Amino acid sequence: MKILYGIQGTGNGHISRAEDVVPILKDYGEVDLLVSGSQSDLKLPFPVKYQSKGLSFYFGKKGGIDFIKTIKNSRANAVLKEINAFPIKNYDLVINDFEPISAWAAKKYNVPCVSLSHQAALLSEKTPRPKHSDRIGDWILKNYAPANAHVGFHFTQFDENIFTPVIGQTIRKANPTKGNHYTVYLPAYADEKIIALLNKIKNVEWQIFSKEAVQPYQIGNASIHPVNKIKFVASMVSSKGVLCGAGFETPAEALFLGKKLLVVPMKSQYEQHYNAAALQEIGVVAIKKLKKKYLGTISEWVASDQNIQINFLDTTREAVERALTLGRP
Repeated sequence: MKILYGIQGTGNGHISRAEDVVPILKDYGEVDLLVSGSQSDLKLPFPVKYQSKGLSFYFGKKGGIDFIKTIKNSRANAVLKEINAFPIKNYDLVINDFEPISAWAAKKYNVPCVSLSHQAALLSEKTPRPKHSDRIGDWILKNYAPANAHVGFHFTQFDENIFTPVIGQTIRKANPTKGNHYTVYLPAYADEKIIALLNKIKNVEWQIFSKEAVQPYQIGNASIHPVNKIKFVASMVSSKGVLCGAGFETPAEALFLGKKLLVVPMKSQYEQHYNAAALQEIGVVAIKKLKKKYLGTISEWVASDQNIQINFLDTTREAVERALTLGRP
């Protein structure tokens, strides 16, 4: 069987998950990879046959998406041409992690396509929803990368085709310790905004990982580091807690390691508000924005004894096999 694995390259979570998914797919057929999007800081350790700039959402510096930059770099016409020209008929099945080119090409030419992604879990009516509605956000979740069937990953197995998060072996094999620092990753905020706010909380060491920084530097009780997967994992494993966006992979890893967790969902990214709703159900603290008005909440979180450790079972192979089963005629 010839399998095309379409991977979203915006953000690090999809790329990180692919490291575990690809070897399993290779047990069942010949696998080619398509990566589209250009915001990931990680590189896959496998050959990528097809690479596209795709459709990317660009992070801003005030907690949300930079819509002007996103629209300016949308490449809509180029993506349509890529969809029409993609050799999708060479494949028996598409496994899709929220990647639009392979999904729409498969839909156009009637090639079976199964969504294997965190976003797939958000389509279930049993998944916790944000308090506010967002029609555009819901439309994107349903139509950005259409599929014939859906297998999802989430913090809790809310539905039959929802599985536990893919926790990489580096995290699974780690021996967590409790140091004196908190690990911070908020790529939608400018470094100066993060530093200015967190420096107001004294007697706390903040290790901030930045998409802007070229080399490490220190301001007050905050040390700033360029994004680096190995150093980030080491910081998280030895931290007191993790302050991050309400993405999926980093919060899941923090919970698995038994770290205190506080999340800040990105503005205008409805998926992160879904995640925040699910995390709040299990006791995780979430704040709307990184603003002075939430300084008290952050301080209380630092002083708290929050202890939510979830031993996510490794169900990655089971999830991949479910997707393959659903994709067979």
